Amino acid sequence: METIVYLIRHGESEANHRDIFMGHGDIELSETGWKQACVTAKYLHNQEPKPDAIYSSDLKRAYHTAEKTAELYDMPVIKDIGLREIDAGLWEYLTFPELRKQFADSFALWSNNIGLAGCDGGETVAQLQKRIVSAVTRIAGKHKNGIVFLFFHATSIRVFAAHCLGKAPEEIKDVPW
Repeated sequence: METIVYLIRHGESEANHRDIFMGHGDIELSETGWKQACVTAKYLHNQEPKPDAIYSSDLKRAYHTAEKTAELYDMPVIKDIGLREIDAGLWEYLTFPELRKQFADSFALWSNNIGLAGCDGGETVAQLQKRIVSAVTRIAGKHKNGIVFLFFHATSIRVFAAHCLGKAPEEIKDVPW
């Protein structure tokens, strides 16, 4: 047997709902996000066999999504800061129109070739990828031949998928959200 890792994005957050860029900001799930967390939990609970562990980013939107699944399994959620979304730096809490206006060049790069981009005053996508690959590898290593559910964030999952597919930074844009 091999280690099986489920990569699960959190439900819709209030930031997603309001079209706000969010990295390390600790914002709650939206009403839709709570419903998505419940549907995800029911779907995952129907998977066999049971997971050996459930991990989550320490940010509320991911953690609360994970909690719904953990409740059905009567298991704890293990918070891991390594699973956080990108450090958005100066972009944190800005709307997408504000980003296009205030950070036109760097946000255009993000939009057109994300693997070569970075958030002004925050992490680059390359730094995020290194951190996420390290965290997922470390967690999977603790559960050899087991099943692990990881609840975290869209950009983080995308860069990890790119790593698994052997994509170069300039090819991350080709990995679907």
